[in-house]
This record gives sequence, C-alpha cells and structure tokens, in this order.
Amino acid sequence: MLSSIGIPGLILILVIALIIFGPSKLPEIGRAFGNTLKEFKKATNDLISNDKEEKLTLKKKTIE
Repeated sequence: MLSSIGIPGLILILVIALIIFGPSKLPEIGRAFGNTLKEFKKATNDLISNDKEEKLTLKKKTIE
C-alpha cells in the first residue's frame, strides 16, 4: 500500500500535515505514532511467541 504512494505523494502528505497541525505539533504526533507502532509490534510478537509455546506444549503432551 505505501509503496504505491511514492516520494511526491509522501512530500504532499507531509506538507498538508505541516499546514494542518503546525510545526510545533508534528514532533509530538510523530512520537505518538512511533510509540503506537512499537506497541503494536510488541503485541504481535507476544502473540506469535505464545502461539509457538502452545504448539510445543501440545506436541509434548501428544508424545507422552
């Protein structure tokens, strides 16, 4: 999805965001967006690791 935007589209989005929010709010918005992405990545990694642990537990139970 983001690969189809391209550099000119990205620049246009940044200019519009700068006009709407102003230069003082952009770092705060970027920080919040980064924290959101970090939490989402952490949650998905936790789900994947929990799923792997459950599969290993089930596999051990079926072997015994």
